[in-house]
Amino acid sequence: MAAATEQLLLPQEQPRRRRPVWGLAVAALLLVLLLAAAGPLRPRLFRTPPPAERVALTLLSGAKEKGAVCVDGTPPGYHLQRGSGDGADRWLVHLEGGGWCSTVKECSDSRLSTKGSSNFMKPIRFMGNGILGGDQLQNPDFYNWNKVYVRYCDGASFSGDAEAQAQDGTTLYFRGLRIYEAVIDELMEKGLANATQALFTGCSAGALSMMLHCDDFRARFPQEVSVKCFADAGFFLDEKDISGKRSLWSLYDRVIHLQIRNVLVPDSSAPDKSWLSCKENIRNCNSTQVEVLDGLRNKMVNDLKVVEDKEDWGMFIDSCFTHCQSLSGVSWHSPTSPRLENKTIAEAVGDWHSGRSQGAKEIDCKYQCNPTCNSLPPPRDVTAFNRVEIY
Repeated sequence: MAAATEQLLLPQEQPRRRRPVWGLAVAALLLVLLLAAAGPLRPRLFRTPPPAERVALTLLSGAKEKGAVCVDGTPPGYHLQRGSGDGADRWLVHLEGGGWCSTVKECSDSRLSTKGSSNFMKPIRFMGNGILGGDQLQNPDFYNWNKVYVRYCDGASFSGDAEAQAQDGTTLYFRGLRIYEAVIDELMEKGLANATQALFTGCSAGALSMMLHCDDFRARFPQEVSVKCFADAGFFLDEKDISGKRSLWSLYDRVIHLQIRNVLVPDSSAPDKSWLSCKENIRNCNSTQVEVLDGLRNKMVNDLKVVEDKEDWGMFIDSCFTHCQSLSGVSWHSPTSPRLENKTIAEAVGDWHSGRSQGAKEIDCKYQCNPTCNSLPPPRDVTAFNRVEIY
């Protein structure tokens, strides 16, 4: 699938470098976020985290010489926060999400934002941002690790290697694969190569990219190093939409801007706008629409049964009507976090990663059945990066 999308996204192909593959040879965990909502919460003791410092943007060294550039040709960037204590030799690398661009115009327009240019990227705070957070109570397993937030500015899940011409005659660069390779190479030189543990993560389009590159990431370390991959909202189903069409095929073929909530109900499948309010908030869905959503849930659960036989893999599939939960302090580990078997996402991921619980696999009930989903916001058109506090 990766090769097909590269060809269609990048009409003026150039010779490719090593392509990402789908096989995941290392232990992985899928945090698959479906759709739902509802009721009361179970309180726990948490405190307000201390103020966090801004984490500077580091631009990739020698980006132009390596051909590893954003859509507009600017160098890509990442935010590196050094670890401390027993986390000084442990690394978490997160790939930012943000959908795909599918046309020359869309990709050209992306140059006016962080999605296509580092000119708009600023220092960020990891405070209160889930798995990136630095407070031990809110992020108990990873709070003091070296944490890297890799910015997404290529428009194709860190997988392309070609270029096209914009309508104004300028060049659009689709160099996501080179960005991934060059950034990881640079991080290896900055200490990642000496990691005793490494966790590779991503959200949405970044989670898809993480799955594409998981094997390559693992291969960079000696076998004795613990390396795991964690995908948050990156599992996309090949499923018919409500009009009976396989819209996801055309989504991939056109490499359009993916949004989780629009896979089942793209705008073209419901021109009468009858699904509009349901897509905004599941409480607005009628019984027929909930039945359709349940069908998608059942298909996803069935497709993920392959994970059940893998002892070192894990799943946390909740039925909350939101998107990308690992980067939000509210959904990651707080008094109002979603829970399965009385575990927050942070607890489930920590148990899986550390081996405290062999084969952590949690699957929620059907939509609107889980009262701990109640406090989460509906999935607006947001991407991972605007869940991180940007200044």
